[in-house]
Amino acid sequence: MSRTPIIAANWKMNQTPSETATFLEKFVGFFDGKTAVDIVIAPPFVSIPKASEFIGQSEAVDLSAQNMSPEPSGAFTGEISAAMLNELGCDYVILGHSERRTLFGEDDAFINRKVRAACEAGLKPILCIGETLEERDAGRIEEVLKTQLEGSLADVTAEQMADIVIAYEPVWAIGTGRTATPEQAQEAHAYVRSVLAGKYGEEVANGVRIQYGGSAKPANAGELISQPDIDGFLVGGASLDPDSFHEIVKAGVAEAQGNS
Repeated sequence: MSRTPIIAANWKMNQTPSETATFLEKFVGFFDGKTAVDIVIAPPFVSIPKASEFIGQSEAVDLSAQNMSPEPSGAFTGEISAAMLNELGCDYVILGHSERRTLFGEDDAFINRKVRAACEAGLKPILCIGETLEERDAGRIEEVLKTQLEGSLADVTAEQMADIVIAYEPVWAIGTGRTATPEQAQEAHAYVRSVLAGKYGEEVANGVRIQYGGSAKPANAGELISQPDIDGFLVGGASLDPDSFHEIVKAGVAEAQGNS
């Protein structure tokens, strides 16, 4: 099954509204119409309206939020609902990022509530999973990935999986000096797909796009995305520069066109 690569920029707590405008004025100009890959930009909440001004006029780029509350509304100071993201024109929302898990204590059950709320609101979740350095060194990678997948996708239907993207982020490859090889990344992606196949069947699993999220950059993007189960990237630091992110997108386009 042919899967359209998806290249997403997770800006984290970077890019003010004015910086967002400067970035997107240049980046959106790289594209004339739809491309062979899906391109997604995830700015901070305060920069989403400014990003929407540029992305709304582009056929090539979609808009994402970095997080959302599972609650539809109410007394939840500082939180953002799916309905708010819909009104701002968001297509996607990143859920379960390793930083949300480790820094803010989000567990699989809480992330699962978010995933189901996003699906019910018509948003496409980018669900992040991945093992730490300690977990990998202990030989627990498959256990961790399966637990996170099954917990985060509890009660999610096969039909809803058509709109869900999985982002595998090897936490141990971020800021540790250790880098995931294309072979290591492919092994993890293939395992994730096998877990999805066990839960939803081969046809559904083969249709799910699985991104790589461990320090993707122009220098390694081409080799990584050539692996059979790597369907794109969730890009952090390398997405903060429009030229750098464009180079990663071009690697995805080259791979997609080579397989078409």
